[in-house]
Amino acid sequence: MINLELYKVFYTVARTGSLTKAADELFISQPAVSQAIKSLETQLGMTLFNRGHRGMELTAQGGELIIDDIEKALRLLSGIEDKVSKLRHSAQGTLRIGASETIFQYCIADHLMDYHKLYPDVKFELISDVSPKIVEYLKADRCDVGFLNLPLEADDSVVISDTVMLLNDVFIAGEPFRELQGKKISVWDLRKYPLLLMQPNTVFRTSFNQYTNNLGIQLEPAIEVDSWGFMKKLVAEGMGIGCIPREYAQNKMASGVIFELDVEPLLPTRSVGIALPKNASVSYALRAFVNLFKRKKYF
Repeated sequence: MINLELYKVFYTVARTGSLTKAADELFISQPAVSQAIKSLETQLGMTLFNRGHRGMELTAQGGELIIDDIEKALRLLSGIEDKVSKLRHSAQGTLRIGASETIFQYCIADHLMDYHKLYPDVKFELISDVSPKIVEYLKADRCDVGFLNLPLEADDSVVISDTVMLLNDVFIAGEPFRELQGKKISVWDLRKYPLLLMQPNTVFRTSFNQYTNNLGIQLEPAIEVDSWGFMKKLVAEGMGIGCIPREYAQNKMASGVIFELDVEPLLPTRSVGIALPKNASVSYALRAFVNLFKRKKYF
């Protein structure tokens, strides 16, 4: 096995021509330098230095044969170390960010712009998919950080480090249901109206089904949609009563086109969390990005 430290000692002795000077430069003792040279000579099976009154001189059939290659190798390693150090202490490279289209729009977009102002050299690769898929991308090293709709089934390969946004699911309606505005409504009353829900196999739908199961009620959707934007459009057109995180509908509600229903009992609060691959190396660029979402700095 190659011991790089032995070659560093060899090169330092060759450059300084002195065991003492090499020891001072490497911050080790002179006997340690001498022992390293002996170990390398034994390992290579050749004498590397002539020890004379003028100091340490490379042997013609030993040290001189390898000094140029050793110098090139050490310079290459030094360049790699410098590059890694820059990556660890400066923001550069590409960040691969995974999230759903809605999370990108409502949770990440403003932070992306803020980050770009701070670190313009960093490029972004945005990977849009549902949360379970983002977990798989994290595990397969296809993205560096994921923003997930929670709760999700636990996965030992992924660490969810923080909650960055709370989601409060509410029922919304449009003009044809205006008589319901401001009235307290039982969730059982919703059985009389057409219901719009996000499609199955989503985190929202799993949470919604748990909500209705706990109440012992069946609420069958009249329409299933694949995006919150489409749901808001259909609700505004009077197609039925929808269920959506309030945080995703506030702009539309502020315009008066749709309104929130006062339904009891309330749906459970959900959240968006940051996920990182377990035991993954966190670059400076990634650490700086994640910390934009945190009041407390964890890295």
